[in-house]
Amino acid sequence: MTLFRLDASIFPDRSASRELADIVEAEWTAAHPDEQVIRRNIGASPLPSTAWADAVVGQQLPLDARTPAQEAAIELATTLADELIAADTLVFAVPLYNYGVSQHFKSWFDILYTDPRISEGGPELRDRPALLVTVSGGNYAPGSPKEGWDHSTSWLQRILVDVFGLDLATVDRRFTLVGVNPSLDRFRDMADAMRVDAVRAAEVEGRRLAERGTRRAA
Repeated sequence: MTLFRLDASIFPDRSASRELADIVEAEWTAAHPDEQVIRRNIGASPLPSTAWADAVVGQQLPLDARTPAQEAAIELATTLADELIAADTLVFAVPLYNYGVSQHFKSWFDILYTDPRISEGGPELRDRPALLVTVSGGNYAPGSPKEGWDHSTSWLQRILVDVFGLDLATVDRRFTLVGVNPSLDRFRDMADAMRVDAVRAAEVEGRRLAERGTRRAA
């Protein structure tokens, strides 16, 4: 059994998404001790911003006409695809930043998507058990003042389900900036309850992910 884990948080010491992903990984590891975990931390080690264009253009050229940068980008796309395909279960910990998808995740996906094995509706990742962990500093739930401002979660789900074909569950935590941004202090009780709920959901979904992966491998 192998778990692939991707982290997109830019905060090394106080990441709410990493906290939840750690819980998920711990539950998975408890069920599969000594099994492999493949990690890709694109928040701490961002991928080169030029790699997507280099991979796209390079793939359209004969081998002897490619630049070293294009060759490196194509090799990077192959590596990213290999990491996903090698895993039995997958966890994506991706925060909402500035109302949209993390630029680091978008770069990762764009480069990865140049690999011909990662095609929309393709067979490589179809029905593989996966979990999306996503967090946001504010609250964008229905009825909230900024309902509809979360342009990340639905996009991520679309990519992971409709492009990759994953069997996806989602753990979501809101109001992570309560206690950081003083203007949100009045929501402290609500934020505390949301954190408790998210931690419990991470525990439950971590165990489910481990079980789903076991059934798939059997």
